[in-house]
Amino acid sequence: MQVDDQSEYECKDLQCFLRGLERRNPGELEFHQAVEEVATTLMPFIQEHRKYQDAQILERMTEPDRVVIFRVTWEDDSGNIRANRAWRVQFNNSIGPYKGGLRFHPSVTLSVLKFLGFEQTLKNSLTGLPMGGAKGGANFNPKGKSDREVMRFCQSMMIELHRHIGEDTDIPAGDIGVGGREISYLFGQYKRLSNRFVGTLTGKGLAFGGSLIRTEATGYGCVYFCENMLVHKGESIKGKSIAVSGAGNVSIYAVEKATELGARVVTLSDSDGFIHDPNGIDAEKLAFVKELKEVRRGRIAEYVDKFRGSTYHPGQRPWIVPVDIAMPCATQNEINFDEAQTLLRNGVIAVCEGANMPTVLAGAHAFAAANILYGPSKAANAGGVAVSGLEQSQNSLRLSWSREEVDSKLQTIMRDIHKKCVTYGASSGGNVDYVKGANIAGFVKVAEAMLAYGVV
Repeated sequence: MQVDDQSEYECKDLQCFLRGLERRNPGELEFHQAVEEVATTLMPFIQEHRKYQDAQILERMTEPDRVVIFRVTWEDDSGNIRANRAWRVQFNNSIGPYKGGLRFHPSVTLSVLKFLGFEQTLKNSLTGLPMGGAKGGANFNPKGKSDREVMRFCQSMMIELHRHIGEDTDIPAGDIGVGGREISYLFGQYKRLSNRFVGTLTGKGLAFGGSLIRTEATGYGCVYFCENMLVHKGESIKGKSIAVSGAGNVSIYAVEKATELGARVVTLSDSDGFIHDPNGIDAEKLAFVKELKEVRRGRIAEYVDKFRGSTYHPGQRPWIVPVDIAMPCATQNEINFDEAQTLLRNGVIAVCEGANMPTVLAGAHAFAAANILYGPSKAANAGGVAVSGLEQSQNSLRLSWSREEVDSKLQTIMRDIHKKCVTYGASSGGNVDYVKGANIAGFVKVAEAMLAYGVV
């Protein structure tokens, strides 16, 4: 890798490495944060294994293989011509084709997508499936848009994107702002442009190659990982109170699975505020939330008009509520340092991340110092991409597995991820540093493949 300062080749410590990273990627704060979190735990391991240091593996892993940036031009329902920017960051395909979601949101920037693509590389490695890391999206906001406007945007975006993806090259999926509707429009346009019916996108509808459990997978997987952490400590999720943030797919299905396993989930949120229901969000209440968010696309505040005993807290996040377990399932950096301290003061015993990097670094350090169970996103929310990988397999085999088969495979994958974290993160005192364990376990598989290829 070409660098401006020859001394970067000789970086032996974390701060030297991070200075070089920031110099090469100026202003990309989310990307800096993601790499720092990983490098902090990896650097001692790399120093103990000279082959990774000599081959500059971490330096190479933090440079994407390529970044594609393009304009998406479309027409709204009023006949106005609109233009957005879109990206595909193909980060690393050392262990398989690029795999990672597409995000439609005004906050999407290159920095955000590089952070997500870097995390995706390690997360995909942890699943044990042959998938590289990528991420993409656009600064397009689907909220408030008609179905036809969303369709026109997706079709225009795919005109360029289809040149860079394929079932053996890069397989996008959904993410924030990209659900079943958007994937359907994108896949329909890909099929039309390529004249092929292949599994180039995942998260498809069941009628055209989708997988059962895919919608539920990230939320279910987060709960399965949390249960594995608790069982390892001789505990159970049954009877525990849980604060969940967000009200999208990850949040809804985390609530569903946690409730099935006997937990009591007491919060949900959106960008306007959160609801607190001390009686628990049971199946009937969750059905209302699903209809509210998935069909009517309403606001979570409506929950309190329907269910007595619940309260709405505008402009706040749910981390002020005393609970046993916190599951941030909304977006990045939604738990700041003060909120992390509040959770700890209120006696939280576990934090399991359903969103990507939802805790700021200072908050993550606070959780680690307190020796609570802390499941980082690259391990705890890997269920979504795991079932995306299973969807790829079903598409390649031209068959569909039952709901029970997919759920069983998901549980096995999350259990295996937990075991890998314990292998690399266990201490002599019996505690497990899940951040360290996930980072090293994800790194080793990718690093060994990169070493095997030589200088490429």
